[in-house]
Amino acid sequence: MKKILLKLIDFYKKHISLWIESKNIKCKFYPTCSEYTKQAIEKYGAIKGVRLGIYRILRCNPFSKGGYDPLK
Repeated sequence: MKKILLKLIDFYKKHISLWIESKNIKCKFYPTCSEYTKQAIEKYGAIKGVRLGIYRILRCNPFSKGGYDPLK
């Protein structure tokens, strides 16, 4: 499951993310939400990693200041 999720994130980063950025839509955080989720899955496993990634994506909105937010 972990390998499948990581491959899906890689696909997103290589194909979908580039298209979104061309529309001038960018992640407010560093590392990006996709990279954060990838790191979380690698460190904590599929279930907790996805949960942390979803929480991060929910915080990445127009009302958020964003900034540096590393995985802890």
